[in-house]
Amino acid sequence: MPKPHPFLEPHTDFSLVQGGPLFQLFLRAHLSRGSMELASRRILLAVAITWLPLLVLSAISGQAIGGTGLPFLYDVGAQTRFLLAVPLLLAAEVVVHRRIKLTVSSLLDHGLVAAEDKPVFEGIISSAMRLRNSVLAEVLVIVIAVSAGQFIDASYVTMKSATWYATPVGEHSQLSAAGYWYFFVSLTVLRFLLLRWYFRLFIWWRLLWQVSRRIQLRLNALHPDQAGGLGILTGSVHAFLPVLVAHTIGLSGVLAGKILHDGASLPQYKLEIIAWVLFLMILVLTPLSFFVMQLAQAKRTQVREYSRVAGRYVAEFRQKWIVGPPPKDEALIGSADIQSLADLSNSFSVAKGMAVMPFSRSSLVQLAIVIALPFAPLLLTMISLEQLVDRALSLFI
Repeated sequence: MPKPHPFLEPHTDFSLVQGGPLFQLFLRAHLSRGSMELASRRILLAVAITWLPLLVLSAISGQAIGGTGLPFLYDVGAQTRFLLAVPLLLAAEVVVHRRIKLTVSSLLDHGLVAAEDKPVFEGIISSAMRLRNSVLAEVLVIVIAVSAGQFIDASYVTMKSATWYATPVGEHSQLSAAGYWYFFVSLTVLRFLLLRWYFRLFIWWRLLWQVSRRIQLRLNALHPDQAGGLGILTGSVHAFLPVLVAHTIGLSGVLAGKILHDGASLPQYKLEIIAWVLFLMILVLTPLSFFVMQLAQAKRTQVREYSRVAGRYVAEFRQKWIVGPPPKDEALIGSADIQSLADLSNSFSVAKGMAVMPFSRSSLVQLAIVIALPFAPLLLTMISLEQLVDRALSLFI
């Protein structure tokens, strides 16, 4: 087992999520531990703050399951935001903490960072940790999350029909007690969680950018991941998947509400859906593209090197077995030279096939499918489940 690196000791364990005033507060309140345990407690607290008061207040006003055009429990957007998206954003912290830590450590364990570059690498990690722990940064995130609530789109607040959170009064809307909590507490918490994830992604972008610009990685074109050894960075993409899916879950809930209650149709939002899927993919794939120059340079250099080696070998092979008299004491059939020639050819093909982006086309397709999956239930607004199953089966029968 490799010896732990100095900056990855438990007391300074690199993590994108273990930092800031809120994390320290969670530690003191026994809502978290050093390894991001007790996620269920944090999720229950978030639901108790964002969803439960809405249920209680709407029930008191008789608008939980009736009494208005859109009762609270029939509001798909509210349910998906606070019962699915918010818990997923909190649960994602555990996944990101574990996988990003392994990704960062693997850059050293796999020998991608040379011994002379380790101090620079450690300095980059320390800088990222200081930014992650910044009180000012987290306060700024809170301020933006709160102030954004003061600029809610008037068309969003002004409703054509009565809902559990607002009732039309002339050209304006009157918020209910549940509506005030919804707009100024529940949505503020959701915005804070989203903005905090964007801040963490910024730290991750910054870290990889500095590594790509300040450290010449020891890339190997013969690495079986066909990415010079940087295939380990795809682990960061998988780590952020819960965050991305939380976005599309929330959006699909909003679209479901518009389709079910406002008479909209799914095709009206196809451009918005495509744009969001692309945006979320770019959000996690862009930092991997920072290494394109290094990967391209390593590929060009090492293909030339392996080409020279291959040229010498095939020249000697030809001289030995074709041009010159064949060896009397060595049979051509079963000769190790033949196997070595085949191995050399395979190695050269691997080097030439090395990608200059540390992810494959298949991984792009898989990422897009997972992100877009929460929109799948919306298809039932256009076609019945029975028809959908029949069409799916017809493809295999």
